[in-house]
Amino acid sequence: MTQAIQIIAVPVLIGILLFLLPSAFRLIKAIITIGVILFTGYLAISLFGSEDLVFSPDYWAEAEKYCSFSLDGLSKLILLFMSLFSLLVAIYSVNYKAAGAMRNYHAWFLITLGFSYGAVLANNLLLFLICWGILGISLYRLVHGKDEKSSAAAKKTLVLIGASDGIMILGIAIIWRVTGTLNMDEIALPTSDLVRTVACLSLLVGSFTKAGAFPFHTWVPDYSESAPATSSAYLPASLDKLLGIYFLARITTQLFVIGDWMRFVLLTIGVVTIITAVMMALVQHNYKRLLGFHAVSQVGYMILGFGLGSMIGIAAGLFHMINHATYKCGLFLAAGAVEQQSGKEELEDLGGLSRAMPLTFFATLVFALSISGIPPFNGFASKWMIYQGIIDFGQGTGISNQLWIVWLGLAVLGSALTLASFIKYTGGIFLGRRQKTVSKIKEVSPVMWVPMLILALVCIGFGVFGSNLVVPKLFMPVAGTFEYTGTWASSTVSVLVLVSIVLGLLIYLLGNVKNFRTSDSFVGGEKIQDETSFSTLEFYKSLQEFKWLDVMYRRAQDRWFDLYDLSRQFISWLGGIFSRLHTGVLHDYTLWVFAGLVILLLLLIT
Repeated sequence: MTQAIQIIAVPVLIGILLFLLPSAFRLIKAIITIGVILFTGYLAISLFGSEDLVFSPDYWAEAEKYCSFSLDGLSKLILLFMSLFSLLVAIYSVNYKAAGAMRNYHAWFLITLGFSYGAVLANNLLLFLICWGILGISLYRLVHGKDEKSSAAAKKTLVLIGASDGIMILGIAIIWRVTGTLNMDEIALPTSDLVRTVACLSLLVGSFTKAGAFPFHTWVPDYSESAPATSSAYLPASLDKLLGIYFLARITTQLFVIGDWMRFVLLTIGVVTIITAVMMALVQHNYKRLLGFHAVSQVGYMILGFGLGSMIGIAAGLFHMINHATYKCGLFLAAGAVEQQSGKEELEDLGGLSRAMPLTFFATLVFALSISGIPPFNGFASKWMIYQGIIDFGQGTGISNQLWIVWLGLAVLGSALTLASFIKYTGGIFLGRRQKTVSKIKEVSPVMWVPMLILALVCIGFGVFGSNLVVPKLFMPVAGTFEYTGTWASSTVSVLVLVSIVLGLLIYLLGNVKNFRTSDSFVGGEKIQDETSFSTLEFYKSLQEFKWLDVMYRRAQDRWFDLYDLSRQFISWLGGIFSRLHTGVLHDYTLWVFAGLVILLLLLIT
């Protein structure tokens, strides 16, 4: 399968060569990057139509042990959408100033793409781990360390991703010890004892950290706030999400046979991820950080789907993975357009940009409705499948099955809170009265708004044709064929929504609304409309005034739930203890050496 080898090798080799080109050739680098992605996209499409197989390079006799690749329905699906998102982000990057300010941006862009392909195609866990680990470095390099804050975010990302990779090594070592193989197609371990459960949890840590699930999620909001919008759209929103959930799919459907208690753990992590992240998003004023928390929250729905373990649950998890990557990539690109044109990152500094940036506003509105689960957009389609999967799951007899109403209620609540959050987001940026500081803003160039509109059209298309075309053609071949227990006719719903919009426009026109007179407020001889206008953000501040919510938000602000910060404090505390033991007195050191030898001897005896 030379095509599969080419799709990995070409981006990596061209990316390395781009390091040799001076920064002045930025446009040439961008064109080369787009050309390489088009070539790999063609290969991804050709592989999508090929048969499933496991293979090794013909020119390496021992390759089967260390360099085994797998091409099946899941890997084909991920390859296809990786190519699409990479192409759109690369086109957008041509005119995005923050990407141009980064050194070797396009080189790292292609290297990231190549090793992402490698991770998806790898059948051997050791080969997978190598590609996976290199992606942690590229994630670090695609943060523009322009100040101390962004440098700290890059460091935090590298440490958390690296630590999770270390835990994954433990799980892979256990699998090798138990099975004697590292080829994923030869592994199917039940989580019936402690050793195998530890192996499963170790791999889940790597998957959750890459995807951004609770409690390994804290790098995502920091990265989203500090990194250029293209880096956030490319990695946490698209490639990292696809890779993390891809690996979760491998873990839950291939590498391990998930037991009842492990299923309970997955479902619990899913709903906790949904609720905690969306509650944090509600109170954010930095719109890029707000998007970062939503990138975390939506992962919970994917975990719920795979936690159910049914065909509809797995298909729903995969469908939501693609949907999320689509609208979240678009949201970050739209945020980058607003940031570039306004120079602002806080919601209170913006407002009323819908007329100045109508195409960006339209795309953002589609993405916001999609992520909020509003029909007939794609987010509703995949969430509806998850809800149906949970209801079907409740017919079982296990403890997780009996708690189906909890999983369903929290999932629906998360969707409602997401809508509330994006009313704030969309209203704060595009609606209301425009600030004087952003009065001269114009729409971005076509190179930047065309990728956003393409993603918006995908959101609409995947919602309208979800039940009768998208799911049967793309996701049932991976998860298996199933039937919907509830009523879900996406095309019919879309027609009804379209009819309601047309009727609304007719009523508006027949009612002659435009003839209504509007005037400024006039109090005491002064016009005070500007001073009395209500900010979208003010309503959400009341959330922090609730007693129990106030405690949670203050704890979160103090980083009580940040594993990175907690670990750093623990290491600092432990280092302080050891530093106090270094007294400089010789006989104290002799006692410590003697104590260490005694402990070592006891361990050897036992």
